[in-house]
Order: sequence, then structure tokens, then C-alpha cells
Amino acid sequence: MTAVAAKAQKAYQAQTGRVVDQGLAALNALDQTRAAKELAACCASSRWVAALTAGRPFGTVAELYSAAAVVLTMMDWPDVLEALAAHPRIGSPATGTDPEAAWSRLEQAGAQGATVSTAEALAAANAAYEDRFGHVFLIRAAGRSAEEMLASALDRLGHDEPTEQPVVRAELAQIVRLRLDRMLDGLRQRADA
Repeated sequence: MTAVAAKAQKAYQAQTGRVVDQGLAALNALDQTRAAKELAACCASSRWVAALTAGRPFGTVAELYSAAAVVLTMMDWPDVLEALAAHPRIGSPATGTDPEAAWSRLEQAGAQGATVSTAEALAAANAAYEDRFGHVFLIRAAGRSAEEMLASALDRLGHDEPTEQPVVRAELAQIVRLRLDRMLDGLRQRADA
């Protein structure tokens, strides 16, 4: 654990009597720029990142999750679109080396094992969805097969905007939660190194 993170953790424990998660202590101890970079890998909305960065220190991981969820529900649709712009199409995983790209590839593992016909149908559904709604088809891909994602895409193509937007927000919230866990795991590992 870095000296700054250890100091922040000790101060929190002295003040509250509670033990703080090492990953959370590390997040709380980061400077604004570094914290914003870590959080941006979880959600690319600048409004979300600013709110979470400014909301530190979080006393518990549950408080972090709660704040993240509250900010997501308060975001205007353009903020959601900003977050969506960072997500690659299902079946076309990100190519970068940053944490967000690595997480995206991991999350889309189910789409990578698709048959040729399913992959083609998923690509066609993605294109139809983008034509209909003007943004990438977003789904929590982690733990879902290509066939499940295809079925969801085809089902959601029947939605109108007012029906689809809450579904997109719910999927984004699930992805953000998973990525917060991954971010905290990475911070824990760096703290232990």
C-alpha cells in the first residue's frame, strides 16, 4: 500500500472505528487527475467522473456503489450518450491496452465464441439498432452468450425511445458496477505490491 493510501486508511479508521477496503483507501488517496482517470475507465461520462471524483472520500465500498448509482440516475441523456460512445459494438471488442479496453474484451468473451451465423446476425442487429437509436447497442455482456445478446438486441429493436432509454441506463449501471469492482481489485493489487 502506498504511504498516502495507508495514511488515508489510518485516518478513516481512527475517525470512524471502521476498517476501510484497501482498494477504496487507494482510490480516496489519489489526486483528482489520477482518480478521474481510474473512474473514467468505469464510465466515460465526464459528469459521472466529476461527481464521483469530487464525492471522495467514500467510507465504504457500498457508499461508492451507491454514489455511482445515484449519479447514473441523475445523468441527462447526453451524459449517457457520452458514456455509450466509449463502448465498442458487441462482437467487436476494444483494441487498446488501457483498463477499459481490457475489461471490454473480458466482458465480451461470450460473443467471441459465436458461430459464424450468430456473429453475422449480431453484427446485423447492432447495425439495425444503431440506425434506429443513433448509438451503440449496450448490454452487460459479461456472463452472457452471443445467442443471449442477439436475442436481447432483436427484442430491444422493437422498443421506442422512451422504452429503450431506461433499459440502456440499467445496462450501463450493471457495467459500471462490474467495472468499479475491477477498478478496486486493480487498486488493491497495486496497494499490495
